[in-house]
Amino acid sequence: MHQIELSYTFGVPRAHAASIRNPLMDLLHAIREQGSISAAAKALDLSYRHVWGELKRWEKQLGHALVVWDKGQPARLTEFGNKLLWAERQAQARLAPQIGALYADLERAFAVAFDDAAHVVALHASHDDALASLREHAVASDKLHLDIRFTGSVDAIKALNEGRCVMAGFHAPADSPPGSLAERTYKPLLEPGQHKIIGFARRSQGLMVARGNPLGIASLADLARPDVRFVNRPLGTGTRVLLDELLARQALPPSAIQGYAHTEPSHTAVAHAVASGAADAGLGIEVAARASRLDFIPLVSENYFLVCLKSTLELPSTQALLGILRSEAWQRRLAAMPGYRPQQSGEVLSMRRVLPWWNFRTPKAGKRG
Repeated sequence: MHQIELSYTFGVPRAHAASIRNPLMDLLHAIREQGSISAAAKALDLSYRHVWGELKRWEKQLGHALVVWDKGQPARLTEFGNKLLWAERQAQARLAPQIGALYADLERAFAVAFDDAAHVVALHASHDDALASLREHAVASDKLHLDIRFTGSVDAIKALNEGRCVMAGFHAPADSPPGSLAERTYKPLLEPGQHKIIGFARRSQGLMVARGNPLGIASLADLARPDVRFVNRPLGTGTRVLLDELLARQALPPSAIQGYAHTEPSHTAVAHAVASGAADAGLGIEVAARASRLDFIPLVSENYFLVCLKSTLELPSTQALLGILRSEAWQRRLAAMPGYRPQQSGEVLSMRRVLPWWNFRTPKAGKRG
């Protein structure tokens, strides 16, 4: 079976723009209608030599003759050539609605590229429902489009540093002390003077448990009980960093938790694991728990930040994003989400103040002799 490859081109509107065009089908159709290669070439505004060469190339590639020439008779398609045209008409007729929708989607997407007033922000970020909501909110403005790729907090900042995005999203506990795991994780990735921290939200993280909390789970220490099955997040995610920091604070070894090695890629996936009975508890955000009709036991309040390079802070796309974050409409929408509230949204913040383990000491002046 021959493979099908789809492509598209930029051009002026055409009468058949609601269909997917294939140059071979156009060529065969012209030969059948015109009755000769020279007339077909003229109808297609191509040279006779080009049309002849394309016919031979396609016949070799497909392994079948396409055109029959009898002396004194018009050129006509072979049975195989006619079957190709029939198959193409059948496919076009069946797929016309989908093809039309595909054209419309492509045109809308590329309209952004040709609109000088529209902006696209490439954002790698730790999984967060508020960011997904922000993407929808921004699209409604028709002027800002967030190209979000959800990944771990560590990978998001690495992507920023490697130039694979212009904005990253990560989160850290609001009370992480110097020497904490959060400091050891994020401090090597962020450089004062090079990175700019932007406020986004304060959110609650806690334990998601079955509705009614049948096992009576009340704290992190309960995860060490033999009757509790836990579901974790992968290494490199901010929630995994948070869990390991909370365990270290309480001197709870990961080996004591049944299911510590069982991971799911997002808060939603963790909630689904608990809701389906595959696990009894998982650490995650409140909005994911509520969406899956789970009970939620809050453990910690954390800040979710956006970060960009200083060199991109003044880009029109970055400024457009900051404007939306500062807007009353967005902050009302954020505050309505369970477990969220605005936290200096859209403000460029002091790294030392919001990440307390940063401590910039001014060198003491030397003694004068």
